[in-house]
Amino acid sequence: MNAVAFTAPHKVAASIGYAMLEQGASAIDAMIAAAAAITVVYPHMNSLGGDGFWLIHRKGRPPIAIDACGTAAMLANLDFYRHESAIPSRGGKAALTMAGTLDGWRCAREFAASMDTTPFTLAELLEPAIRLAEQGITVTNSLQTASEKVAESMQNLNGYQSVFCPSGRTLRAGETFCNPGLGRFMRKLSVNGLSDFYRGELAMEMAQWLELAGSPLRLADFATYQAKVVEPLQLAIKGATLYNLPPPTQGLASLLILALYDRVHQHHKPTSEAADIHLLVECCKQAFLVRDRVVTDPSRLAPDWLETFSAEKLDQMAAAITSAASPWPRTANPGDTVWMGALDSKGCMVSFIQSVYWEFGSGLVHPDYGVHWNNRGLSFSLDPANLNALKPGCKPFHTLNPAFAIFDDGRRLSYGTMGGEGQPQTQAAVFSRYHYRQQSLQSAISRGRWLLGRTWGDSSHDLKLEADLANDIGADLHARGHQFRTVPAHSEMMGHAGAIALYPDGTAEAATDPRSDGAAFARSTQRE
Repeated sequence: MNAVAFTAPHKVAASIGYAMLEQGASAIDAMIAAAAAITVVYPHMNSLGGDGFWLIHRKGRPPIAIDACGTAAMLANLDFYRHESAIPSRGGKAALTMAGTLDGWRCAREFAASMDTTPFTLAELLEPAIRLAEQGITVTNSLQTASEKVAESMQNLNGYQSVFCPSGRTLRAGETFCNPGLGRFMRKLSVNGLSDFYRGELAMEMAQWLELAGSPLRLADFATYQAKVVEPLQLAIKGATLYNLPPPTQGLASLLILALYDRVHQHHKPTSEAADIHLLVECCKQAFLVRDRVVTDPSRLAPDWLETFSAEKLDQMAAAITSAASPWPRTANPGDTVWMGALDSKGCMVSFIQSVYWEFGSGLVHPDYGVHWNNRGLSFSLDPANLNALKPGCKPFHTLNPAFAIFDDGRRLSYGTMGGEGQPQTQAAVFSRYHYRQQSLQSAISRGRWLLGRTWGDSSHDLKLEADLANDIGADLHARGHQFRTVPAHSEMMGHAGAIALYPDGTAEAATDPRSDGAAFARSTQRE
């Protein structure tokens, strides 16, 4: 029996994805079913009005990536924001980039059509999510916390109030929340197809709503948008080849951290967890400095940007890492996201991310369809000299970056997390524990984590350690010069990680994060 597996940060979405796999769906179709469902159960983290990125791997073939990141509206220029000191975080002017996730689904389904699978209809994939939207979900602690956090900033946004405050107050954990409008929206997609959102009746309705709300997005922005298959970044380390998304994502940073760690690990040979984490933190600092100088819209990249991965550059950065902590005063980026992974019976694996950026994005919610729009355009700068200056048609800097690895011994690993600035760090923590310290996936994810800088729902920029980790290694890190703050164990600010490993013997291991509301399923016996 061939293995199948699915992991997601919400157990309902994970169950839907896994059930699709058990019915013979491809990893791509199962992911779309779960992606639709998780917009219902985790609306603070993602939306059909947001963005998405895919890494897809079929055994024996190179992985492919899908960039479903929205571009800035053609009217979104510096003149449009001439009366603003910065792009507003909520409301119409915050909704300035196209929503790419649905066209990413379309792009993935076209790729799936080239595979030896029996495709499910779009209606079959969306039906579980539609039922959830119509019949209701149970509000999680995570959703309640987000609802309370944004209450003040959303109080004058009528669409948000009508959909996400149906009783005139914030959502409360344990109660039932329905979004029938979102169900109607997905039923329209089921009948008319995903293209209806970009070039059909839905496009006209959404464009009109956005314009009336003060957004620079127009119907032409919908009609011209298209997700793209792109070549993923790849980098070889000892024992494995790593894959991630190219700019405008921070996939470059995720690869740099592990490339640097591979070098310093071999040189310093850390014998303790404290020494290990010290090196990882210092690798993050080096990688983030490079990322902030390099990553931008693909059209703006410097001609020699890929030289960042040259052996000479990596050696120079690695040489700057010593046994003492280096200074770290810099501003970081937040981000709300879901990562999910899938493995189907044909051996196809998917690493997938879907996002709305800040909690509930721009706060613009269509009153009839219950769809909320992203505010990813906040990553743009109104300073024309900035590397990521606002420009029509350009893509904003993205914290999103699903990860994948192929090991020299034949193992394959789909992994990732939500968490804005924390995404590359958590990827590095999970991967290093699994690969270098040979921990199980679940242990690698569950063990106490660290975070340098800002993550989703947080505004601090210091080094943070979860309490269990701080108790074990805090004194050692302090002796190395690290100033840190202790946060509770299994803090949600550390992100919602997940992973699926497929072994050469055909068994699979799936794991999810105890910091989330997630679940992980695998049909084969899990390795311990």
